[in-house]
Amino acid sequence: MLMIQDKLVSDDLLEIEFLCNLDACKGACCWEGDYGAPVSKTEIKIIYRNYKEIEPYLTDEGKTVIEEKGLAIHYPEPKFMGTPLLKNGACAFMTFKDGIAQCGIELAHRDGKTDYKKPISCHLYPIRVTEEPELGFSALNYDKWDICNAACKKGKEAALPVYQFAKDALIRKYGEDFYEELDAAAQHLKD
Repeated sequence: MLMIQDKLVSDDLLEIEFLCNLDACKGACCWEGDYGAPVSKTEIKIIYRNYKEIEPYLTDEGKTVIEEKGLAIHYPEPKFMGTPLLKNGACAFMTFKDGIAQCGIELAHRDGKTDYKKPISCHLYPIRVTEEPELGFSALNYDKWDICNAACKKGKEAALPVYQFAKDALIRKYGEDFYEELDAAAQHLKD
């Protein structure tokens, strides 16, 4: 484990190699699992403000679920707010494009309709963040999931550690200084 600023970073982020392989998994992380994508109160407000621009990118079923359940729901067991799910377990914001699951929020962003990319929890994946405010730190861990085996294989071929794969997301969440400190520590440990 490394302590970078007030973040406890798992060694897995430096040692495990990862590079999404959407051709293999087809974006399964958008429809597999027991919960929707974790979203903060701030993100819920941003999604709400941008919903009219996002809505055209969603499926009819997704729009219906959002109308019925809202933009986010409380998941009691993991104790977080997350995106609502369709009956089949897929994220209500998921759509398919060219046979691959895509985020409607991200598609709206790519088309210049919003300046909000997508939930940071999705952008950071396979990194999962556990906030420990009473202890004064956050923990960053690698989320091992068999649907990502092809991503691990592709990451190994590219020699790309998880933290480098998630560079843009880490900078988006914690800033350039955090990433540079993490990268310097990783390079030091590697040498």
